[in-house]
Amino acid sequence: MRSLELCAGAGGQAIGLEMAGFEHEGLVEIDSHCCDTLRFNRPQWNVIEEDLRLFKERAGDFAGVELVAGGLPCPPFSVAGKQLGALDERNLFPDALDIVDAVRPKAVMIENVRGFLGAVFEDYRIQLKAQLKKLGYDADWRLLNASDFGVPQLRPRVVIIATKHEFTSNFQWPTVDPVNPKTVGQTLYDHMRSDGWKGAAQWRDRASDIAPTLVGGSKKHGGPDLGPTRAKRAWESLGVNGHTLADSPPDADFVGMPRLTVPMVALLQGFPPEWKITGRKTAAYRQVGNAFPPPVAASVATQLKKAISVRRSLAVA
Repeated sequence: MRSLELCAGAGGQAIGLEMAGFEHEGLVEIDSHCCDTLRFNRPQWNVIEEDLRLFKERAGDFAGVELVAGGLPCPPFSVAGKQLGALDERNLFPDALDIVDAVRPKAVMIENVRGFLGAVFEDYRIQLKAQLKKLGYDADWRLLNASDFGVPQLRPRVVIIATKHEFTSNFQWPTVDPVNPKTVGQTLYDHMRSDGWKGAAQWRDRASDIAPTLVGGSKKHGGPDLGPTRAKRAWESLGVNGHTLADSPPDADFVGMPRLTVPMVALLQGFPPEWKITGRKTAAYRQVGNAFPPPVAASVATQLKKAISVRRSLAVA
């Protein structure tokens, strides 16, 4: 099955869709750093470096792909922002709907922040569902936590799905993993000891919980750190210095609380170890901080693929 991905970022959702068996016809992304990461890891992918508002004018070229997916900008709905919703110039939901209208996939999958479910956006959600209904889709959404799908991080995200009417009854939301994810210490131990740090084992035992939500991906605020004061305190309880990111793991004689590197943060976000985030530290961390954890994307996409496959196979028979 084929997919068209909007606002692809550093590839978190794209990896998940790939894991679920979708082949990417195109990945649209405006940020050059993210495009570099996508091209470095998957040279064969059709990465389209373009503003979504411009791309939609030729979205019809992708008509017939089975899935349109995307991680639309979260600031319009984030509690960390002004929550302007439809009034925010960064709101790309109308453009995404135009693309869905032009492509007419069997299913749609959009990721956003938990703020989307806030009471202030109830009318917006009702309107979105009505617009999708008019296009021939039944929409649903759910708040999913990354830690329920093997990601060692507390990261709640809203996933919006929409399927053509004939597939609606086939879709079931994924079930959570029966076991808890690895702790921060277990996940990062090999990285922390890779330069011979003598305190790595002791640190691993202290970092005995999953990570708090990774933040700090804003282009307007901050650099490569692990978020505001409250987030930094949560990291400190795990034995991590969250004030800055490191260029490399601790050396053999390091004393104190270690800092994380970009590859370590990527692991906590659920990226596979072989996926390289390119660019300088600030740009690289921003890519990771804004990503959709691949295992969560894979779980939802797998269920969508099952749902839109059933009717198709019956029609062939």
